[in-house]
Amino acid sequence: MQRICVYCGSGAGRRDDYRQAARRLASALVERNIGLVYGGASIGIMGELADAVIAEGGEVIGVIPQDLADREVAHAGLSELRVVATMHQRKQVMAELADGFIALPGGLGTLEELFEILTWAQLGYHRKPCALLNVAGYYDHLSAFLQHGVAEQFVSPAHARLLQIASDVPQLLATMEQDAASR
Repeated sequence: MQRICVYCGSGAGRRDDYRQAARRLASALVERNIGLVYGGASIGIMGELADAVIAEGGEVIGVIPQDLADREVAHAGLSELRVVATMHQRKQVMAELADGFIALPGGLGTLEELFEILTWAQLGYHRKPCALLNVAGYYDHLSAFLQHGVAEQFVSPAHARLLQIASDVPQLLATMEQDAASR
């Protein structure tokens, strides 16, 4: 994998665990020579992640809609910043640039992006690994909900398995690399 798209919060969250996880993920990406594709902001977990990759000498490509860039949330120190017209274009460009996808803790936007890319995998629009980094149990209830969807026969077991879930960064990246290599 050359680049991984990371979806994450524009807020920092209430736990330092989230920021630490972003830094651990940054270190692991740079160590594996994997570039970061993300939402292009300088704030929250997004900014923390980008700053950490940059500090370690890694590649960071941000993709941000013009209206958010105009609000002065665009990160000024990236390897590359792509400014697009809409959120839809943002998600499409991010998907095209990435060889896999990880969600760190975040809010509604993070969840929306994760489920859209997961739905695209379900529909066969891409065959790239999708994953959750479950920091401090943040995604425990979401994982349980997906299993509930399987039990209620709205989510097939095969589609639920499209989402890798781990709390350990090296384990998650190793699983994603194996998944990408087997496709």
